[in-house]
Amino acid sequence: MVTHLLQEALDAIDYRRGHDLDDVAVGLAGRCSDPRLQRTVIGVLLESMTIAVTAAWRRGWQPADVHRLAGRRLAVADQALVVDAMSHELNRYAASTIDPHWLAQLSELEGGVWWPSSVTWIDARRTQGTDWLTLVLGCLAAWHLLVRLPTLEQLTPLPGDAVGPPEAASARTGDPGGRPPVDQRVLSRVRMLLAKAESTTFEAEAETFTAGAQSLMARHSIDAALLAADDAARHRGTTAPHGRRISVDNPYDAPKAMLLDAVASANRCRMVWSRELGFGTVVGFEADLECVELLFTSLLVQATHTLTSAGSRSDGYGRSRTRSFRSSFLTAYASRIGERLAEATAGEEAAATAEASTRGRELVPLLAARAEQVDEAVDEWFPKVTSHKVGSVRDAEGWHSGRAAADRAQLGAGPTIGR
Repeated sequence: MVTHLLQEALDAIDYRRGHDLDDVAVGLAGRCSDPRLQRTVIGVLLESMTIAVTAAWRRGWQPADVHRLAGRRLAVADQALVVDAMSHELNRYAASTIDPHWLAQLSELEGGVWWPSSVTWIDARRTQGTDWLTLVLGCLAAWHLLVRLPTLEQLTPLPGDAVGPPEAASARTGDPGGRPPVDQRVLSRVRMLLAKAESTTFEAEAETFTAGAQSLMARHSIDAALLAADDAARHRGTTAPHGRRISVDNPYDAPKAMLLDAVASANRCRMVWSRELGFGTVVGFEADLECVELLFTSLLVQATHTLTSAGSRSDGYGRSRTRSFRSSFLTAYASRIGERLAEATAGEEAAATAEASTRGRELVPLLAARAEQVDEAVDEWFPKVTSHKVGSVRDAEGWHSGRAAADRAQLGAGPTIGR
């Protein structure tokens, strides 16, 4: 009877406004003073949040996606409860049946089961000193966020379904029939070079480090495409594009989305921006997705460093124009970076095509076929996607400064970005 009444209280919360959360929290926290009712309250909260997390997975959300939105909508303490709820839900499956990207995301969020098996994560939070009202209210706020999540595209298998028949299991190891593995040694070297480019105060050094990183990524991407083609020819296996959601945060989210789109296009990927949810979904092949995320992050860090060193701006009347300057800067930066990446990609393709032709390989049709597969995946996942221009330029100084910064973010001579 008590469980039924408590569940009715949860169901009665207004999903749209959530202003009944406080009233329900006070009522539930009051019941926790009775040890018998306390177990019931914890059970109902735990079950309700677990069901909400499971439903979020089925609606296309991944751990990083949920946490990204929680960071926008919830207090820091409540975000930790969301991570606990996700950790609890994913712990119900064998690790081998969860997409590795999900486990990596959870690890980056410092998630995982940290509480003893004899208690729930809610009990563990309580023993850490959190009072019942704060804990219950935080759980309800997290639950309220989860149940209101919209439906997204299903980019990966659901937990429990990541490994099925033998051919699906082979995808985890890069064997024929699955997607080829991403060489983590190459990516580690790329990360090291980009980190050095971001940290140095000398532009010439930054150019050298960035150029080296682009050369590695370009060769890695071409090699991955050729390896996938060889596997398909020998074993009739197939690889398919995947999707990855990358944060595009405020402030200046429109120019940042332009930059992500430029980097994605140069790597033969497509980007669909979900502005209200704070991310862009990049669709492409696995090796290319890794390169897009690494390069976008690095270029954004370098642009931010330049913006910070440029300081604030004001007009002749002393009014601040810092925001218009920075928005124009980033818009120009994204535009020029797109041009440079396109040039670099064309050069790398020419060199790789010449090399492949000497071995009797046809690289151009192969890359064209992969680009067509990406387009088909986007059409399938985003049948109603629309194209429109973003960003505006209201500050001439910001525009010219952004173009100049993009030129200084040298992508290197010879083999450079993307493919």
